[in-house]
Amino acid sequence: MEQTYSVTGMTCQGCVASVQEKLSNVDGILDVRVDLEKGQATTEMSKTISLAQLQSALPAKYVISEKSNVASTPVSAEEKSKWGQLRPLFLIFAYLFATAFLLNYKDWSTSEAMLDFMGLFYIVFSFFKFLDLKGFPESFRMYDPLAKALPPYGWMYPFMELALGLMFLMRFWIPIALWVTVIILGITTIGVTKALLDKKSIRCACLGTALNLPMTEATFIENTIMLIMAAYMLFQ
Repeated sequence: MEQTYSVTGMTCQGCVASVQEKLSNVDGILDVRVDLEKGQATTEMSKTISLAQLQSALPAKYVISEKSNVASTPVSAEEKSKWGQLRPLFLIFAYLFATAFLLNYKDWSTSEAMLDFMGLFYIVFSFFKFLDLKGFPESFRMYDPLAKALPPYGWMYPFMELALGLMFLMRFWIPIALWVTVIILGITTIGVTKALLDKKSIRCACLGTALNLPMTEATFIENTIMLIMAAYMLFQ
């Protein structure tokens, strides 16, 4: 069953991520969707959960109260479609592939095109993370094992992406950049895989918190593409 609650105390996307994470960990919660503008959280439950139990799961700064039952309220096709929600991600990948191709088509080199793609990937994705540098670590730690165990890593990650992007585009210390890519994206992919296998409904932080992207198989594919490219470059 579905239930919508009012949530006060949320001021940024970091708050959204925190509320979503805490409620998702409550036993019996199958899915959580948090809307900052409306100040509400919509939960899908496998059993009845008391308001007191939900409140106890949240930090003291957030106050949750009953709003309305929406079990029979239809949602739009866009909300139902993961592909619709992930359209910005697909568009970005299309632009990155096209740009890497155009930079190299006159004197084609697969390796050079891959390096350009990887550099542009890191630059663009770090840009979106910098839009909400405060909220990103909270979202990232929801599925990245290292960010969860070592919180400062979440704060460092956007800067690491920016540095890696510059290294690839400037052809600077490429072997080191490739190994770092394999390590950090390998760790993230482990977390993404676990989240997908556990069927957790959480937000993907790959484009920061500026865009509300769900964690789907597309996130796994995105990381896998980068890992394959890095492995190819290392062992060719």
